[in-house]
Amino acid sequence: MNASFHFFPHSATTASGRYDALFIAQLIVLAAVALAVALLIVIFSIRYRAGSTADRSHAPTSARAVEIAWTVTPLVLFIGTFAWAAYDFTQLYRVPPDAMPVFVVAKQWMWKLEHANGKREIDELHVPVNRPVRIVMTSQDVIHSFYVPDFRIKQDVVPGRYTTIWFTATETGEFHLHCAEYCGTDHAAMGGRIVVMQPGDFAAWLASGNHQPGMAARGFELYRRYGCSGCHEAQSSVHAPDLHGLLGREVHLADGRSLIADEVYIRDSMLLPRKDVVAGYEPIMPSFAGQISEDDILAIIEYIRSTGGDHARASQ
Repeated sequence: MNASFHFFPHSATTASGRYDALFIAQLIVLAAVALAVALLIVIFSIRYRAGSTADRSHAPTSARAVEIAWTVTPLVLFIGTFAWAAYDFTQLYRVPPDAMPVFVVAKQWMWKLEHANGKREIDELHVPVNRPVRIVMTSQDVIHSFYVPDFRIKQDVVPGRYTTIWFTATETGEFHLHCAEYCGTDHAAMGGRIVVMQPGDFAAWLASGNHQPGMAARGFELYRRYGCSGCHEAQSSVHAPDLHGLLGREVHLADGRSLIADEVYIRDSMLLPRKDVVAGYEPIMPSFAGQISEDDILAIIEYIRSTGGDHARASQ
């Protein structure tokens, strides 16, 4: 990045160009309407000022065509930009099935990131160019916000829930990562960088120095350590739902509702087991609130993902 002034930050993802175009279109529409109103105010203020020689003898009592044009034209323009923005917004939640998952836990005042193979980073994220990346985030303490100006992405990271965002970087390089939500004393220092690499270089980086088990393998160990396997496996004596292939599967609940199992549902099932009880099962599962960390929950979720599923995301 050079130090020269740019109206927009550098554009480095597939979506950033669309967002910039939308912003420019909205700016043009709003500026045109504001300029037209201001210009008419000035013209009428001068022409019909007190003491002017303007002819006021045949002032019109109605101007239906002007009224309709003034109402309909801005309405069409504003609805058009709204539809455009709504379409781009929906694309934020249409994650490509082949997106690479990255798991983020924010805390005062750092970003803890982990790849599916177990490699961890702090305040840095390495990703390959031209490949979709899906980021699953939660906070360990207060609200943070994952903001990368050059990617045009910003997503709040909230304690007690998971939020996601995805992007596809279009060029290699280093890009600034910020926390865009005031989160305490050292908020201004909570930053980092996104390093976009060629696919071959990224594969070599991902494989280097990784001496710990992948997230799914670690999740399986935690799945057994916390006793999940004692109830949720087919051979267990306890009548509990089967978790294999759960992510993306429709779940019917005891209160008549249905939902698609996602990361939030699995997390809530561990910490708030009576919130969404599966139909046909008794609410006997204990809560693990205060006993299990966010990192361990994410690892267990990744193990469950490895057993199959994610049907909903793949069909989008």
